[in-house]
Amino acid sequence: MRALVTGSSGHLGEALVRVLRADGHGVVGLDIVSSSFTDVVGSISDPACVRDVMPGTNVVFHAATLHKPHVVTHSRQQFVDTNVSGTLTLLEESVRVGVRGFVFTSSTSAFGDALRPPAGRPAAWITEDIVPEPKNIYGVTKVAAESLVRLFHRKYGLDCVVLRTSRFFPDEDDDPEMRREYADANIKTNEFLFRRADIEDVVTAHLLAAAKAASIGFGCFIVSATTPFSPSDASSLRHDAAALVQRYVPRHRDVYERLGWRMFPSVDRVYDNSRARAVLGWTPRRDFAYIVDCLRDGRDFRSELARAVGVKLYHETIFAHGPYPVE
Repeated sequence: MRALVTGSSGHLGEALVRVLRADGHGVVGLDIVSSSFTDVVGSISDPACVRDVMPGTNVVFHAATLHKPHVVTHSRQQFVDTNVSGTLTLLEESVRVGVRGFVFTSSTSAFGDALRPPAGRPAAWITEDIVPEPKNIYGVTKVAAESLVRLFHRKYGLDCVVLRTSRFFPDEDDDPEMRREYADANIKTNEFLFRRADIEDVVTAHLLAAAKAASIGFGCFIVSATTPFSPSDASSLRHDAAALVQRYVPRHRDVYERLGWRMFPSVDRVYDNSRARAVLGWTPRRDFAYIVDCLRDGRDFRSELARAVGVKLYHETIFAHGPYPVE
């Protein structure tokens, strides 16, 4: 495989480059920020730059993006230029050089307001069949880019896989109330029940998507840790999540009591990864039960890859009221 990885200085991009290099694949990292994992410093929205790095590429891992943390600090036009026009440029060049697999990293943020059921309603059970309702320019541009990817499969036969990834970054939560109420590791451990994944599992999903793109043609998959819940739990999750977790993973209680942690009283959505597991053959290793066992045994629950990539700030500026300004 000779792969182009966009966003190679970011969390996922670096992780992909690390794993691809370790597996002996040829890889070119492209990013606007220089790093040990970026071979070419340039922008995906620059057609000349993309044209220069694309020859010889047979798989594109498109992870470059403006993220939710940039919504306040960047203009809507910048989001369109990077997330939409940049994706279009990559797709056009992929067709031109005969790329055999295009893997696009999208986000569960694309679902937007579909993730938040009205008060008193059961938790939202999120599958790929849920219609996105973007709530900000980030979500809008991700959905638009997904549509471009689908279009290039239909029009030009480019084999494409879209992966809507849940949280895998190690940054602090952007909700100040959440940060006041819960320790950071407590938040992240709780989220493995419904909205988080380890970056190693996310990378594995990307590699499987590339390997199976030709047989899939086009597919869109949710990439998140496997939940212990089922759709029949949706009402209980909204009203008494702690009791439900106690039923499925009772051993967590002793661990949480020792650490002084608490379960969230309510969960408003659950990401269902069953389609990715069935179609991609993906078997994510780290779920809530695994994390609890690591905590019980005094082991770091993060993968070696997560520890190697570490924390990357989205901004050079240090903000007084959180990791980044929120809209």
